[in-house]
Amino acid sequence: MKKVKYTPEIRDRAVQLLIESEKDYPSNWAAITAIAPKIGCTPETLRIWYQKYLDKQNPIKVQQISDQ
Repeated sequence: MKKVKYTPEIRDRAVQLLIESEKDYPSNWAAITAIAPKIGCTPETLRIWYQKYLDKQNPIKVQQISDQ
């Protein structure tokens, strides 16, 4: 399987699309699995991008976890 390299712009746009669309789905995972094929990535890839986005938004939480 060929590894695809996505630009930061595509990653950011994908995460923004997920955030905007979450309310239309019963769960976060449902939104991820619906949006990922539209972007051309796997749901797991989009989930990882979203988690990294959340970690950047709340660095204190990440620091607390790493201190444990």
